[in-house]
Amino acid sequence: MNTTRTSPLSGKVAVITGGGGILCGAMARALGADGVKVAILNRTAAKGEAVAQAIRDAGGDALSLAANVLDRASLEAARAEIQQRWGGVDILLNGAGGNHPRGTTATETWQGASPTAVTTGPGSFLDLDEAGFRAVFDLNFMGTLLPTQVFLPLLLGRPGSTVINVSSMGAYRPMTKVPAYCAAKAALNNLTNWMAVHFAEAGLRVNAIAPGFFSTEQNKALLWNADGSPTPRAKKIVDHTPMRRFGKPEELVGALRWLCDDKASGFVTGAVIPVDGGFSAYAGV
Repeated sequence: MNTTRTSPLSGKVAVITGGGGILCGAMARALGADGVKVAILNRTAAKGEAVAQAIRDAGGDALSLAANVLDRASLEAARAEIQQRWGGVDILLNGAGGNHPRGTTATETWQGASPTAVTTGPGSFLDLDEAGFRAVFDLNFMGTLLPTQVFLPLLLGRPGSTVINVSSMGAYRPMTKVPAYCAAKAALNNLTNWMAVHFAEAGLRVNAIAPGFFSTEQNKALLWNADGSPTPRAKKIVDHTPMRRFGKPEELVGALRWLCDDKASGFVTGAVIPVDGGFSAYAGV
């Protein structure tokens, strides 16, 4: 990876939450290669440091900071350090998110005996843990709202500034077993639209990228058996993706660069861009 100083993004400053993950890590490295100064925020700085170091090794400028997207104080501490180092922020990529078994059902459909003989058990919809459901929802929704609130003072007034949220195909078509995650991403799409309208006259664009299905460490156990063969869920996903494969992390980079570049997408705000191999276009028949 070589830093490209001729990029229209060169010299800009980006804050990326969840930048130590597979998908956001790939996007962070791509922006670093474009000459963007990248601040990677993770709950533990060590996870993001590997990505930051890769950017620095390629000649870019990056730092990794410990910050919890649900803890305003830690976000404000990160903001202070970024402001001291670089002065302001041009790009906020809200990438932190994910799912947890506590917000997940064990089966795809209701397995109760009958409406009059309801059965419950581990993983039943009726036994979904309220705190677990709320934790997943908050991570994916409040974990975007809070960083946006905290970093807005460094974004507003910067020509071409932009907020990019990371949504999901689950926002459009709820996936079985993961109700908290899908509900949060649907709410996030709505918030993206709302913020786009609210800040349009202030010169801040707000959009989102909605990835289709990518194989990461977080979903590895759901998609692949111990012998490396695909699980039934993985087969179902591929069958409903017209391109008949999972996405590659680097395939998110084109949409990201376009949304970051105000000369290329300066009249685009309130959009949610699918990068999904055709999943959202396919009715299954």
